[in-house]
Amino acid sequence: MMEDSNVTSDVIVNATVDVTIDERLREQMFERVPQEVQKKLAKSRIGIAGLGGLGSNIACMLARTGVPELLLIDFDRVEASNLNRQQYTLDQIGMLKTEALKENLLKINPWLMIRTVNQKITEENSSSLFKDCDIVCEAFDRAEAKAALINGIFMETSGIKIVSASGMAGYGDSNEIQTKRKLSRLYVCGDEKSDYQQVEGMMAPRVQMCAAHQANMVIRLLMGAE
Repeated sequence: MMEDSNVTSDVIVNATVDVTIDERLREQMFERVPQEVQKKLAKSRIGIAGLGGLGSNIACMLARTGVPELLLIDFDRVEASNLNRQQYTLDQIGMLKTEALKENLLKINPWLMIRTVNQKITEENSSSLFKDCDIVCEAFDRAEAKAALINGIFMETSGIKIVSASGMAGYGDSNEIQTKRKLSRLYVCGDEKSDYQQVEGMMAPRVQMCAAHQANMVIRLLMGAE
């Protein structure tokens, strides 16, 4: 299991809920997820680096799919400007994103094991932070942060796969957002050209499309469909 002095674990146990009813609810929630998919997801640990427009949406999609364990890492707090595309609410402004997203995810899927780290990710600490994950979703805005994460994990680990993102700004053609395998352990989702600093706006539809590509690639990798 993942251990870190900055990591908090949450296992939901509700003694007042009848176990039979609880299990029945879980079965109903995931009844449209094929059994073979559920079995392969059951032992997975997915890390999410950055909990903004990409990361918060990826986490919600994976929680709804039945991924059992998520590691959420960010050091930022929820701001009003985040609400146009990120999975937070007005009453969560000012909260740490790790705590706010954990709160929201457990409302979606109370069977999740969620671990959180409130820390900035660097090239030096990325491999140790994500060492127990099968796949890491890179969900940063800035190119230098993306490079630091990818370099750190590639240099210090041999098996962790990375699903990254590049290009989801504005309101351009949806079909330009694609998933491509760039290296043996690196997959990049996006149009690879719409930089948020150059293209007008960061809005929910295109950001969420890119996040969906990332979440879907995670599931494909866990299913062995590379």
